[in-house]
Amino acid sequence: MAGNSFGQSFRITTAGESHGPANVVIIDGVPPGIPLTVDDLLVDLNRRRPGQSHIVTQRDESDTPEILSGVFEGKTTGTSLAIVIRNQDQRSRDYGEIKDLYRPGHADYSFDAKYGFRDYRGGGRSSARETTVRVAAGVVAKKILDRAFGGRVIGYVTQVGQIKAAIEHPESVTLDHVEKLPGGEPNIVRCPDPVAAAKMVELIEQIRKDGDSIGGAAEIVAVNVPAGLGEPVFDKIKADLAKALFSLPAVLGVEYGIGFGCVTMRGSEHNDHFIPDPVHPKDGHAGITTRTNRHGGMLGGITTGLPIILRAAVKPTSSLPIEQPTVTSHGEPATIRTRGRHDPCLLPRFVPMAEAMVAIVIADHWLRWRGQREV
Repeated sequence: MAGNSFGQSFRITTAGESHGPANVVIIDGVPPGIPLTVDDLLVDLNRRRPGQSHIVTQRDESDTPEILSGVFEGKTTGTSLAIVIRNQDQRSRDYGEIKDLYRPGHADYSFDAKYGFRDYRGGGRSSARETTVRVAAGVVAKKILDRAFGGRVIGYVTQVGQIKAAIEHPESVTLDHVEKLPGGEPNIVRCPDPVAAAKMVELIEQIRKDGDSIGGAAEIVAVNVPAGLGEPVFDKIKADLAKALFSLPAVLGVEYGIGFGCVTMRGSEHNDHFIPDPVHPKDGHAGITTRTNRHGGMLGGITTGLPIILRAAVKPTSSLPIEQPTVTSHGEPATIRTRGRHDPCLLPRFVPMAEAMVAIVIADHWLRWRGQREV
């Protein structure tokens, strides 16, 4: 009822707030025998953590995870896996002056409407701080996908403001393309188009100087996913993926495949034609694929074996140091400036969050499919 759990066969439950002592995730359904260490978790947590570059929030969190249960001698046991990440650099005093003001773009008013009471420090339960443990769970899910079928999930930034990247072959983008520029230096905006990446960084720097923020979009691609995952009605894999991405803070839109590009197309233009696939034979015969992938790897809510391609629109950060009009909790007109440390653009740190949620959904549907087919 409380909406703190997600998934069926691979199920995560999270708890924690932005300015509480810690965030925690309990993961059920993890198969036994998967190698897992704190260092494994740190790879993606370091990609999500604040303070990693000058274009993100400077909150200083190490985001070091602690594995409380479910691992013995470096391998998962098959029992519930618990991971905790402690908050270390909260500055709750930054929020004392605005505890009775409703911040534009935040959930302050809707929280009061729901609960009649709220934690005004940061975003409370709806803060992106909660996603630390989702990213940790995503690492476990990625390991399941890699072990089961060589599955790989990669996300990257495709747009910041009006600046758009040119990505011709999404299925070929690697982690190195996302994390490093051609010269080897860190790709702090996580856009695999180096020309667009430089322009994005310049724009974000200017936006920060203006005391403002900017939105954008990210693309997430899952490759080597087998055909047959998903359900035909309410648990369509596309529906679960959309819910997973919409559950992340600041996401205002999700599309897959050709997405909204379909609205101007005829059916004869939109259909992906089936063809033999000699590269992936099945049962001694040529496999089946499609010549194009406008369907984004999913038909009828079930995977087709082609790359799953999704895009998420992410709004500008709502917390701004510039003055904005608002009202008090009693409905009195007021103005507000939000203190604290906030991202001028959420996209660079959004990427590992989105990867995690996509991996969690695919791992869940893989385990469900395996249970159906191997009975």
